[in-house]
Amino acid sequence: MKQLRLVLASKSPRRKELLQLLGLPFEVIVSEEEEIITSTNPAKVTEELACQKAAAVADLLDHGIVIGADTVVAADGKILGKPKDRADARAMITMLQARSHMVYTGVCLVDSADRGHSLCFHTGTKVNVAPMTEEEVEEYIRTEEPYDKAGGYGIQGLFAKYIEGVEGDYFTVVGLPVHALYEALKDFAKRT
Repeated sequence: MKQLRLVLASKSPRRKELLQLLGLPFEVIVSEEEEIITSTNPAKVTEELACQKAAAVADLLDHGIVIGADTVVAADGKILGKPKDRADARAMITMLQARSHMVYTGVCLVDSADRGHSLCFHTGTKVNVAPMTEEEVEEYIRTEEPYDKAGGYGIQGLFAKYIEGVEGDYFTVVGLPVHALYEALKDFAKRT
């Protein structure tokens, strides 16, 4: 793949770590734009928010490929955001335990030199959570982990012991579908 200026439009340390797995140099510029959701479809919401982030950062640059991403957790078609407080975290984890749910990550690539050149997509992964006792739920929500993550948990953190398995791309759940992004960047670079 030819050398491109890559810019990650995200403050997520997890996305930064995942993007580093591509072995390509990049910089981080965080979008300060307010996010606006117009869809109720969880997969479409991720694309919409990823595109808003990428476009806002692309507006600041004269060249470079901007990568925007957003992840949502959905159970029964309902989007679960970041818990507002302990009660909210308890309700989310209780809802997710002993069942499966979906996690979607949307990605948007925008060429800041040619704003008409963009590509948005999403990936979805089914996550199977083991049954949890009330004590296990309480133990987990006493940690700091649930409060800055969609759905109230981090699959790569303390919640890992409750994950029975995933059906799909693990990295989608963490926040950036590494392989799908790599393939999209190769395709995108051919047209830049």
